[in-house]
Amino acid sequence: MKTSNLLFAVLFYFILVSALAQEKDIKASTSQETENTSNIENLLNSKTFEFVANTAFPISGTPKNLVGSGYSVTFSPEKIVSNLPFYGRAYGGMALGRDKGMRFQGKPKNFTIEKNKEYKVNTTVNDEGNTYLIALSVNDSGYASLTISSNDRGTISYQGEVK
Repeated sequence: MKTSNLLFAVLFYFILVSALAQEKDIKASTSQETENTSNIENLLNSKTFEFVANTAFPISGTPKNLVGSGYSVTFSPEKIVSNLPFYGRAYGGMALGRDKGMRFQGKPKNFTIEKNKEYKVNTTVNDEGNTYLIALSVNDSGYASLTISSNDRGTISYQGEVK
């Protein structure tokens, strides 16, 4: 009888310690998520951040892996600089060797940031006679989806992270 009581007490002790450890992990994880959300919010509200692309999604065709390629879009109130590849259809005549991807820079117009479930960033950039409509959705973790429409190319989307 004493052995079973002792065994029960030891088992109860291990269950209690395990439950307390899990509760501590949950609290630590929640505080880290709150800190990350705050960092993303501060980045976006400053209007100075970088979108780093991990995957390109052309309208027609298969997704393209871009991890580690260095493709990005840098946002600031003064200038947006895009260095992204383009996979899709170009409209109008393009001379051979002139395919420059989705590479452009210019001062953003109507640069807006709204927060609902996700952050929505919208702006327009004019560069060399082309107009680029940029729509960026960012979740609280910093994962983002970017869509760019142009008057001389098909629409393309990218997934990545905001840093």
